[in-house]
Amino acid sequence: MCGKFTAMFSWSEVVAFTQALDGSGTDDREVTYRVVSEVPVITLDIVTGKRRVVPMRWGFPDPKDWRRPRPIHARSETIDTTRAFAQAFIDGQRGIVLMKSFNEAPDVPGPPVQHTITPDAGEILAAAFVWRKFEIEDAPDPFFACVLCTVPANELIARLPTDRMPAFLAKEDWGTWLGEVPATLDKVKACLKTVEGVRWTMAKEGKRSTVVRGKPVVSDPKGLF
Repeated sequence: MCGKFTAMFSWSEVVAFTQALDGSGTDDREVTYRVVSEVPVITLDIVTGKRRVVPMRWGFPDPKDWRRPRPIHARSETIDTTRAFAQAFIDGQRGIVLMKSFNEAPDVPGPPVQHTITPDAGEILAAAFVWRKFEIEDAPDPFFACVLCTVPANELIARLPTDRMPAFLAKEDWGTWLGEVPATLDKVKACLKTVEGVRWTMAKEGKRSTVVRGKPVVSDPKGLF
């Protein structure tokens, strides 16, 4: 499943996402985000009714050690019934993260072989996330954490093979997902669907020097990715 993606740094500075992004931000460098990274999540401010970007750690805290990210994904089919995510989904703690490309690896034994999936030039992928605020006794401060919503893999990504992929929102569904547009929870959940008929490319990442890593933690967010 997806554990890494890229975005343009300038996107994190944009709040009015109803307008097309044209790469005219103050800093157009590309940034790679991994599990445990602080990712820029678009949320709806319930006080002002406006969108804002909030940095959040990718990965809810492991019950046994808050520094470890577990879980990092939420299945769309059960997002409203799974204990870890249901309350956030129901309460409208839903967000969007914009991606330029994302990574997937085959569901096969052995070290993960990363593949990068890239849409047509200029296309921006809007991934659905849910988030929560955590106050943990051993943590130095309260913090926000988020997880990526997933759906069944489309025809392209299923070739790896893998059976899951990020849930990417259609532009007309952004307002419903964020809570700007009044909707039943069934309609909100219906925003999470597999994107088919896309013009994306998928390429294996080049080999890197072999480095033995453990599970990703705050002190080493790259982990296995």
